[in-house]
Parts: sequence; structure tokens; C-alpha cells
Amino acid sequence: MKLRKSLAYMATLLSVVALSFASGAQSVAAATKQANLPLAYNNKKAAKKGGTLKIGYVSDSAFKGIFNDGLSDDANDSTFAQFGDMPLFKTDDNYKFVKGGAADISFDQNAKTATITINPKVKWSDGQPLVAKDIVYSYEIIANKDSGSSRYTDSLKNIEGMEEYHEGKADSISGLEIKDDHTLVIHFKEMKPGMTTSGSGYIWEVASPYHYLKDVPFKDLQSSDKIRKAPLYYGPYMIKKIVQGESIEWVPNPYYFGKKPKFDKITIETVSPSSASAALKSKKYDILWQLPSSVYGKNKKVNGYVYTGKQELAYNYLAFKVGKFDNETSKNVMDKNAKMNNRSLRQAIAYAMNIQQVSDKFGYGLKTRATTLIPPAFGDYHDKSVKGYAYNLKKANNLLDKAGYKKGKDGYRTDPNGKKLTIYLAAMSGSADQEAIIKNYIQQWKKVGLRVKLVNGRLLDFNNFYDKVQNDVKGIDMFMGAWSLSSEPSPNDLYSEGAPYNMSRFVSKENNTLLANIDSAKSFNTKYRIKQFYKWQEYMNKEAYVVPMQYYYDATPVAKNIKGYTNQVSKGYYLWENVSFSK
Repeated sequence: MKLRKSLAYMATLLSVVALSFASGAQSVAAATKQANLPLAYNNKKAAKKGGTLKIGYVSDSAFKGIFNDGLSDDANDSTFAQFGDMPLFKTDDNYKFVKGGAADISFDQNAKTATITINPKVKWSDGQPLVAKDIVYSYEIIANKDSGSSRYTDSLKNIEGMEEYHEGKADSISGLEIKDDHTLVIHFKEMKPGMTTSGSGYIWEVASPYHYLKDVPFKDLQSSDKIRKAPLYYGPYMIKKIVQGESIEWVPNPYYFGKKPKFDKITIETVSPSSASAALKSKKYDILWQLPSSVYGKNKKVNGYVYTGKQELAYNYLAFKVGKFDNETSKNVMDKNAKMNNRSLRQAIAYAMNIQQVSDKFGYGLKTRATTLIPPAFGDYHDKSVKGYAYNLKKANNLLDKAGYKKGKDGYRTDPNGKKLTIYLAAMSGSADQEAIIKNYIQQWKKVGLRVKLVNGRLLDFNNFYDKVQNDVKGIDMFMGAWSLSSEPSPNDLYSEGAPYNMSRFVSKENNTLLANIDSAKSFNTKYRIKQFYKWQEYMNKEAYVVPMQYYYDATPVAKNIKGYTNQVSKGYYLWENVSFSK
């Protein structure tokens, strides 16, 4: 899984969901209809070759430019890299692995193995072949402590020898067996129910060019020019020029194993949210990604464009800091004395938020209040009976009164020990509406007597926000983030004891048990697994360490002379070899 840090993850590891396809498809279809946006743009005109495709990506932050999936942490880098950065495996519309990608994967449940077979035609953009060692090396990047990767999780520990390598007790990962240059066998401790679906976290679905990077020490990889300025890919396009943090120019990869891509060039650059509306009206770009809902709401019909859309497999959330991540043990460690480690306080904060009102006013038909940490796009795995925290000031006040948070003459509450209570919130800057939205919530909390202030006295840009939150910088009591989810619904890699992305740092025996049950051998029985998902959603709702805020839909303007653009999952793998201008 990846943080949002993430969606725009194209056909890579972040996408929408796959569960039983019937219910999942109905959910996505209903959402798309509600937003009145088609999944694809069906341009029936003939395709033409050549031209420069211009793409704008709306963001108030520069992209970091860490072009390796095992080292990068956010969607910005993945979005900018998607024209060359293909995953290993192709999937169907259920996100189930199918044959026909850069590599194929098959499973043997009795032997507890997965076998990866590489297409011998696949080559890196320097002409060197993709080999099994490149896949093994990707696991080593994640598991080697010197690399600084945030991708090492409890899920990957299920591979034989992974923990020993991570702890420096072994020079290689024993469970990764190279049979030959084109065949890799992965040995697992246990087989898991989500393994045949992309995004489970038990299988790393990309490769890294070992021949190109092997001379760079793990500790230097993130800062290396080979990662930052001249990365290799085996997708349809290769990088010609990078303006760090601003733009990338892509040209066709002469060694690409698929069909020859149509464009002479693709350029993608960041666009500030304040400039997005003007860029749309002036037709500066052929495609504009991450369009703020406010811009969509005020520009639903723009000459020369059509909108495509889909329900995002994503949600934004409010989380409470109650601990830190211990890099030595690779575990989250909870502080029982943390300011926010009071359930009544957390619940009261959630009840005081008028999320649906905010969604109605600023969502422009694209957002709605979230109720659980498993979005409806996951179909049967989403528990409809969990109602979440609907706006209720009376409940919020009662919870605080009973928990001993007393109001003073100034209208603000003290903590149960009678000390002044100030809660510091970290929130990201973004669209033109963001500042008004955050001010609204601070006023709502004031209505129940809670003094809330912004960290650093202002909204933080994307990179600064996640740098502080991920590194457990002191002075953050709660934060508003967002997740783009993988296509397998298990929440283990976001909320387990060993998950670096469990950024609230909440840990409990019950949570550990519930998460283990979701991915246990018993959960090969779908009915049992659904029941465990329901138990986990109810438990997380009750504890309120992470409160989901909104589910939302994507709206992407596409120029009418574009052909082949679609959000359909099964067509996403080879998307960029097929998109072109029309005659």
C-alpha cells in the first residue's frame, strides 16, 4: 500500500479495488454515475502518430524525484514516472494477476511458492535485459536498512529469510530462489488469501536494474543521480530530460517490448492549484491530473475537453499521534501517556466535525462523508452498518464532560488533570478551498471547548507535511492525511504494528489479532474473511485513532483530440503505448 502520497498510480501498484467483481463493479459503476463521468473517453476518429502530449499535474509542491518504487513514498513521483515505470504483472478488471505482462506469476499453495517467469523480450531502456536478479534486488532495496525505504512491512516478512536479511544476519534473502535469468521462485512461510490480487503487499510487483545500480551503496541510492536524474525503465517511454521538482520530458523507448508508442514526446509538469483553472480555460494541457474539486465545480463544461472519472480507491482521514516508530525494532511503539490517547477526546473531536456539510459545500458532487476505513469500492468488504461519526455537537460535549475535560471561563476545556489543553493539528495546503475548510473545523472544535492550533501556525505543503508526520516530529497531536489504497483490501500494511505507514502509531493486541485474521489461512474462505473485515472496521471505528473523513471521485479533463485514454483497469497496463492524438 501507498500513501497519498499516492493515487495517480496508474497501472502501478495503487489502484481501485478487486474483491468479488460483481459487487465491486456495481459499487464503482454507481459512483461513476453519481458523478456523471464516463470511465473512458471514446474518441472514434482514427489515430495518428507523432506530436507532443502535454500533461499538467496539479500540486502545490515540487515532486521529490525519487524514481524507484522501493524508495519513493508519494504519488507525485509515481505519477511523473508512469510512462516508463511499468509493474511486472498485468491484471484483469478484478485486479487479479493474468498473463501477458513483463512477467507472469503463478502460485503453488501446497509448496507455498510463487513462480515469476520473465518475458525474454523485456529490456531496460539502456538495452540490457530484465532478469530475475533485478526482481531480487528490488526486495533487497526494501529490506536493507541502509536504503531508508519505508516499504519494509510485516507482509514482506512472510518471505523466507526476509527478516534475517533485514536484521543483517544474512547476506541474501533465502526465500528468493533464482532458477535462471528468467525464472524466480519465492518461498513463503504461509500462503495468504490476497496473494493472487495485485497490491496485497506480500509480493513486490516491480523490478530495479541491478546491473545499473549495483555499484551504488544502499545508503546512497536515494540521492544517487542514477535514481534522481537518469533512472532506467522498461516501459514504452524513457526519460530525456528532468527539471528537478518541476517537469519531465519523455521520448519513446527503442527497446520497449510492446507496440511502438504513438507520441514523439510526452511532457508532464506541475501546475499550482491557483493556476489550474486558467490552464484549463487556455487549453495549455491535453490532460490535467489531480484537478481540485473546486476547479471542476466551476468548470464542469470546458470547450475542447471531456471529463473522465472514477471512484477513487482512497479516502482522507484525521489521525491522532500516540507514539513513534522504532527503527531498531521496525515496530510502532505506543505512548500510553500521549495527549491524544483518550478515546472520549478522539471521539468528541470526530463528532464535532461537520464533514458532510463541508463535502456538500466544497465537494462539487465529487465527495461524501466516509464511514469506515474500508471504502465502498471494496464492495462486500465494506461494512455498511458502521455509521462513523456524523456531526453531533451534543454527543461531543457529553463525551468530554464525562471524561473530565472541564470548560473554563474562556470557554476552552482543560485536560482531566486540570491543565491547559491545546491540540496541535498538522494539515496540508492545497486547493483554494483548503484554508476555509480547516478554519471551519477549528471553529467546530471551539464550539465544544477545544483549542486547536495549526502546527507552525499555517498549512504545510505536501512534502513538509509528510516529512514531519512520518518522522514523528514533536508537536503534532493530530493530522489530516489521505490514502490511495492498493487493489487488495487488506489494511495490514497501513495499520499493523510493523507498518511504517501506521503513522498514528496506534498498537494493540486486539488490532494485531484482527489484522492477522484478515490475512490468515482461514480467510481463504471469503465469508470468514468478510466477517473479519467487519470486526476490524467496527473496532477501528470505536477506538477512533484514525477517523475516515471523505470518500471521493476523480475528475480528469481530457482534450477531445486524444484517443485511447481510459481508466479501465485491465487496459491500464498497456495504456501509454495506445494513447495518441486523433486525425
